[in-house]
Amino acid sequence: MKNIIKTIALITIGTFIFSIAVNSAIIPNEMGEGGITGVNMLLLYVFGFNPALSNLVINIVILFIGWKLLEKQTIYYTLYAIVMMSFFIQFVKLPVFVPQNTILPPIMSGILIGTGVGTVLAAGGTTAGTDIIGLVINKFFGVPVSAALFSIDAVIITSLSMVIGLEKALLSLVSTFITSRVINFIMNGRNPKRSIMIISDQHEAIGEALAHKINRGITIINGYGYYSKAEKHIMYVVVNQIQLSRAQRVIHEIDPKAFVTVTEVQQVAGEGFSFFHDDKVQVLDEEIL
Repeated sequence: MKNIIKTIALITIGTFIFSIAVNSAIIPNEMGEGGITGVNMLLLYVFGFNPALSNLVINIVILFIGWKLLEKQTIYYTLYAIVMMSFFIQFVKLPVFVPQNTILPPIMSGILIGTGVGTVLAAGGTTAGTDIIGLVINKFFGVPVSAALFSIDAVIITSLSMVIGLEKALLSLVSTFITSRVINFIMNGRNPKRSIMIISDQHEAIGEALAHKINRGITIINGYGYYSKAEKHIMYVVVNQIQLSRAQRVIHEIDPKAFVTVTEVQQVAGEGFSFFHDDKVQVLDEEIL
């Protein structure tokens, strides 16, 4: 029960922040946005439709279409997020932000929308929208989710450009980009992790040095060199960004000829690292994030 209350509170906060972006930055500056928010803005600018009502109707229809693709708990949280988002868009009327510098509104809206949506996702819900459409297209047509989402957003932004003009459409793209970066920041943290794979004949010395100097556990994987026809010991370790440069120096000092690869880690959990528990996060699809 405590976790449910916390989740509902986070979704409420996230949707409230989202509504501030819509009412204080996007609508007053006649900007657009990707996803269903962009569709809502298009309907508002062209037909004068209430964005709160259109957001509620469109997202509920989309949720109904894609409900089989989501976890049951996520559906409940998503439905709550849709209702609260529409409620706040309708009733939260804070001072508008219309500065002379045209680049500031998309920065503000991108940060706020990213913070709002990121908070909802981190809590275990979604905001429905085009993410679910992307999953449906992927399921029935085999199109990658990322490609489907890009195509949908491209159509929405292009349509908006015919109404709000090219300049504001480009500013809307800036907002959309910032939104994605902020969501990624919230979901993956401000200190991204890297995995290092090391192939070296000095694996014992390197492993001992890494364990001692950066205090990380190392896993040894047995391998086989196709060219050398010799057994190899592959070291695998996950570090944060701060530890990465230290680890690289340690490896180079012991074996300058060591073969090293470094890759970005999207998520990591376990001893020495922390992340959201599975019952708090239901990710739609790794490609979305």
